[in-house]
Amino acid sequence: MALTLSRPARRRLRTLGFLSPWLIGFSAFFAYPLLATVYFSFMHYNQIKAPTFVGLRNWKYVFQDMPLFGPALWNTLWLVVITVALRVVFGLSLGLLVTKIKTGVGFFRTAFYLPYLAPPVAATVAFVFLLNPGTGPVNEVLSKIGIDGPNWFNDAAWAKPSLVMLSLWGIGDLMVIFMAALLDVPKEQYEAADLDGAGAWGKFRYVTWPSITPIVMFAVVTGVVQTMQYYTQALVAGKIASGVSIGPGSVIQPGYPDHSTLTVPQLVYSMGFQNFNTGAACVLSLVLFAIAMAVTMLLMRKRSGLLSAED
Repeated sequence: MALTLSRPARRRLRTLGFLSPWLIGFSAFFAYPLLATVYFSFMHYNQIKAPTFVGLRNWKYVFQDMPLFGPALWNTLWLVVITVALRVVFGLSLGLLVTKIKTGVGFFRTAFYLPYLAPPVAATVAFVFLLNPGTGPVNEVLSKIGIDGPNWFNDAAWAKPSLVMLSLWGIGDLMVIFMAALLDVPKEQYEAADLDGAGAWGKFRYVTWPSITPIVMFAVVTGVVQTMQYYTQALVAGKIASGVSIGPGSVIQPGYPDHSTLTVPQLVYSMGFQNFNTGAACVLSLVLFAIAMAVTMLLMRKRSGLLSAED
């Protein structure tokens, strides 16, 4: 006898069928990895022997006994605050500049966007050589105008600002996003502001900014998530600046100079795949996840975040 389903049951099955691609992807690429990370954070697992339960030992080790956790967390949060803020400001400024240009807009748009297309490793290597304190052209130009250039990536005080400069060099992605948002602002609102006697700052504050606020929020949230995963540029810059050759099988401690470029993702890789301490690596990953989620929820709160109550 054929099984007959009621109309609500068929509707639920049909809805589940449409949702199944997302459910499969969410389960396979988010839910399962997250649950596995939580599970292994309470285990001693060296990726060879079977995991054994150790309770909160991994958490205690990370928060109390890992000497590099504090500097790595500070460097990561410093990069998040400074890099995201400056990228949004510079990206929005370039977007405003390019939209106001009357002639040659295509050339300037391409020129500002091209650095973003450079591969991260190649861009970092080139940037380190440009800022080389001994032979780099940047310090040579500074010396000709009477300025004693810093040591950049070889100085712990300048290493993180140098990474910020590298991120600003590839600002083309945000520039294009902000350009699209700026060109989408209704011209009628600018005309009404002109009739009210608003100046350039008044137009930006009362017309442009309310219209592009959701895009700014998108740029900030995605920037926070990306910078919390900051790994490649900091690792490559430290290795190149230290003068250590990079080759197959080479194991180099990250963070040169003086752990100033060490980030939590570098610690995750070092603990998980060099020291084979999977439990501690999972704890570090969960700390990153918790901070990123907390910042995202704070930014997306109505009224207290970047979005207004009407958005």
